[in-house]
Amino acid sequence: MVMMVLIVGGGKVGTHLASILLGEGYRVKVIELQREEIPRLQRDLPAEVVIRGNGTDPNVLEAAGIRQADVVAAVTGADETNLVVAGLARFEFHVPRVIARVNNPKNAWLFIPEMGVDVALNQADLMAHLIAEEMSLGDMMTLLKLRKGQYSLVEEKVDPTAIAVGKALRDLQLPSECQLAAIIRKGQLLIPHGDTVLQPADEVLAVVHASQVAQLAAILGPQEGTSRDNQKR
Repeated sequence: MVMMVLIVGGGKVGTHLASILLGEGYRVKVIELQREEIPRLQRDLPAEVVIRGNGTDPNVLEAAGIRQADVVAAVTGADETNLVVAGLARFEFHVPRVIARVNNPKNAWLFIPEMGVDVALNQADLMAHLIAEEMSLGDMMTLLKLRKGQYSLVEEKVDPTAIAVGKALRDLQLPSECQLAAIIRKGQLLIPHGDTVLQPADEVLAVVHASQVAQLAAILGPQEGTSRDNQKR
């Protein structure tokens, strides 16, 4: 069964989101209030996808098919509008999943499940967390976020100076919420076992809780006080 996504807000964010979802095969409807935006939307998207109307009007939402929607994404440029749409979607129409864009970070505290929001897209907050995470991870790469970002699938190449080098996995004090999924060694895929000994340049794939990613990076990456410049010397 093809999932349906109803997007309220046909600006750049809404248009781009709709284009991606349509390309993935989802059924999509976009509601936009501003009359002058409709010609642009109809150039960028199939005409049948675009609906002119007020996304805070229950009648407009119903006409757009909100009762069949699996997801509602409120991505207008006004936080108050996004909150009203989220509340209607959740409490009036019982949509299973509601996503709302946060424009002003000071309003982020309002975008909570009690207001109908399952996932709040706070761009400033996401960027700050991403920068902080990347600064702490060294060469570790995040491949995928799971469970609303609670867990990550990460990849890191074992540094020659890492405390993990030459040790069996059973002897490593891995984070409590971390599971090694695979090791790639010289192009060969290895399934990790307790007696698997890590070697320099092993590529490790792991699923780890967000709060313990830095701990895993410290085990697989260079030891504290050791830089790559020192290694080269």
